[in-house]
This record gives sequence, structure tokens and C-alpha cells, in this order.
Amino acid sequence: MADYDYDLFVIGGGSGGVRAARVAAGEAGARVALAEDDRYGGTCVIRGCVPKKLMVFASEFSGTADVANAYGWNMTSGSFDWSGFRSRLNTELDRLEDVYRSLLKNSGVETFDARATLKDKHTVALSTGETKTAKTILIATGGRPVRPDLPNADLGIVSDDIFHLDTLPKSILIIGGGYIACEFACILHGLGVQVTQYYRGAQILRGFDDEARGLIAEAMRDRGIELHTGTNIVQMGPASDDHSGPVPTASDAAMGASAQQEEIMAYGGVKDDAQGDRTGPVWVKSTNGREQVFDAVLFATGRDPNSTDMGLEEVGIEVGRRGEILVDEYSKTAVDSVYAIGDVTNRVNLTPVAIREGMAFVETAFKDNPTAVDHSLIPSAVFTQPEMGTVGLSEEDAREKEEVEVYCTSFRPMRTAFAGKPDRVLMKLVVSKANRTVLGCHIVAPDAGEMIQLAGVAIKMGATKEDFDRTVAVHPTMSEEIVTMRTPMRTA
Repeated sequence: MADYDYDLFVIGGGSGGVRAARVAAGEAGARVALAEDDRYGGTCVIRGCVPKKLMVFASEFSGTADVANAYGWNMTSGSFDWSGFRSRLNTELDRLEDVYRSLLKNSGVETFDARATLKDKHTVALSTGETKTAKTILIATGGRPVRPDLPNADLGIVSDDIFHLDTLPKSILIIGGGYIACEFACILHGLGVQVTQYYRGAQILRGFDDEARGLIAEAMRDRGIELHTGTNIVQMGPASDDHSGPVPTASDAAMGASAQQEEIMAYGGVKDDAQGDRTGPVWVKSTNGREQVFDAVLFATGRDPNSTDMGLEEVGIEVGRRGEILVDEYSKTAVDSVYAIGDVTNRVNLTPVAIREGMAFVETAFKDNPTAVDHSLIPSAVFTQPEMGTVGLSEEDAREKEEVEVYCTSFRPMRTAFAGKPDRVLMKLVVSKANRTVLGCHIVAPDAGEMIQLAGVAIKMGATKEDFDRTVAVHPTMSEEIVTMRTPMRTA
């Protein structure tokens, strides 16, 4: 039997990789090492779920005074202190990163603050110049936001950069219609930024239930977000001094990198390679012919797996069109000794899924208990304002499979209706007409993410509409409507 430095070497210190490493070491008694070339905690803790949700909380306070006044309080809205918030945010992220490091250390995992690539199917090469061998290698390198293939795209920022801005822009253009684009549109609007959003499709949040995403789009516009669907960016460049148009320049092909950087600096930009590009006002032309200048442009146009330049194909690991590592149901690659989990596999790109995949990997590789992750009926939330919680099939997807009944209600919730607000919420169940199983549940409402977690338990268990009907309502709540809808709105 070959003598390896470790039983397991994990590449990537995000939620999935850290969970797999510490469980393999702590519960299975494996000799484990982990390499991370950035911050421990990965996308979720450092530049995704956690800081984003804290920004959601911050942005929601902007409307507190209006509602409070309707309830008899004498309150006035103040201004948002981005600098103070960012300082507290960074302190919290530092604390969480220390927690991740401590979890690994206390589990006996040896860590390397270095980039790791594959040298062969049992060997990793570290950016420190060291090489380490392991019987099993787990790749958990996550994903990264991408910019479109557009001249001057480096004038824009991506979602990772939001948390590092020295000041909030007064105006921003957000390109994209997915959950990241819509969440940041709502967040930044709530923090006082003038937000415009372009999405090339007919409706935002493609892939989610049509009725639910339609209500969110309506709510975003009602709140003052300038949302343009069927619209995309076709040209951009540094704005002129008077903001009347782009700076006249030579073509991008003729402009060297240094000249382009000088142009950015001349119009207020600050380039920081460690944290992304920081630019001044940007001139943008859209597909509808509109020309406008924004203080910032945010590209939320997708994420790609972090798999480039890792030596994967050289050792026989297969990757897909976008760079996703191809794995079987047990997260094993085409090379028996190498596994991959999380966003780098581009299966279901959610933190809890990466953690579940990490746990299943340990069961499979170290506990002689082959375990596959069930990727069906996964509850999720979109933290727009209002939030959307969803589990199961949308109405559109369900009716392609079978005949369904749709139970749906939309109403003004008590809390904001009393304050004279026009806000509406949506509760929706998609039910199989044949066996009465609830195929999907979709909620658009404040704290919808909290509600969908519990609905997800029932739907995962195969609850029928009659099971929901037999459940006594909690009154007065928004969520009681989920168990009080008796008559289908339509059959499809």
C-alpha cells in the first residue's frame, strides 16, 4: 500500500470543503490537510450569503420610520452610514473566518494558506513550492462571478466587489435578472442608491414560478427601482467631464492596458487588483438606444466554476462547457481518487447543498457507506424585498409533467396595510390532480425564507393538499393562508 502524506487533501476552504475536512478528521479519524488561497469561509461567509444578508437587514430599515409613524411613533428617517456599517461587517467576517480556522485546527486538520493544483491523481502542488500526497483528493473550490465579453467591461464591478466599496455610489446600473442582480437591486435601493436594472429577458428571476417573479418585479418598480426588461448593455466607457457621453478614445484594441488604466484614473477611478476594479462615472448605451451615465455598473451576469489552471484535464478529470467538474452521484470524478463537491460541480449552487455533499462524501470515502445526495425538493429563498421562498416545481414546470390544480392567493398583509402601504404578498400551492401531492410551494412575502423552510419539510415528506387542509391555521399570520386555501384558482 502506498505511503501518502495524508488520507485526504481538500482543495478549498469554503463551507463544503471545511465541513468535509473536519468531519473526515474528527469523526473518521483521517489524516487531513486543506489548502485555501483566499479567506476561509469561501463565497458564503466572506463574499456571499452572510455579508449579503447583513446588507439586506441594513437596507430594510429605510422604510421603518414611515411604518412606525402610522403606528403612533414619532420617528424620522436618518441617513445611512456605509463606513460605519462596513467596519462592523468586516469585524463580523473576520470573526467568522477565525471560527472556520478554529474548527479545522480543533479537528486536527493541517491547513495551508496557498493555492493548490493537481500534479497527479494523488499529488497536489502548492503555490509555496511544496508538494503533498494524499490517498484521496477533494476539490471544493466553489465559483466566481464573471464579466461579459464586452469592451471596457473592467469599468464595471461584480458582486464580490460590493463589500469593498469605499463609498456607495449615488447611482448604479445593475446588469442581469437572476437572484444576485435582483437582491442587490433591492439592497442598494434600500441603502439610498438610485438603482437602474437591465435584463435581456422578458421577466426577471428566470426559472422561478412566473406568478411569483411577476409580483416581485412589480414590487421592485413600485419601490422606485427602474427595472427594464428586454434590455441589455451594448456599449460602455468612461464618462466625459460633463457626463454628456463617453470619453473620446482610441479603439480598445489599440489601447494598451497602461493607457486604459490612465484613462480610468483620469476620470476618478481607482484600480485595486486585490479587490477588483474601482471606477468613476461610466457611460452606457443600451439596446433600446438609451444613453446614460452611472456612478457604477454592476455585472450580475452569472458565475463560473473555479476550476481553471488546476491541472484537471491533465490527470484525466472531465469538465463541462463552463468548466464544471463532472462527477457521479457520489461526487466522484473520472479519476477514482479525486472527488468534487459544491459550486465547482455546478449541480445545485447553494451553501447547504455543498455542506450536504461534503457530509455524503465522507460517508462514501471514509465510512464505507456510499451515500448520494438527493438534489430534489430543495427549499431556497431569494432575498429581494419582498422575499421569495420556494420549494418544488413551479406551476409552469409542473403542468408540463401532469395535470395540476393551482391554489393561490395574493393580499395586502396586515402590518403594512394598516400603514397604508400598497405591498402585496403571494401564497401558492401547485398540486397534482392525480394523487393530490403538493408539487410546489411558492411564497412572496416578508420573511418568506423562514416560512419555506418548514413548508419544505412537509413537501419533502410527500404531503398532500388534504394534509395541508387538516393543519389548523396560526392566526393572525400571513402564513395561515397556506393551510386555508380550499378552492383551486385554476386547473392547468
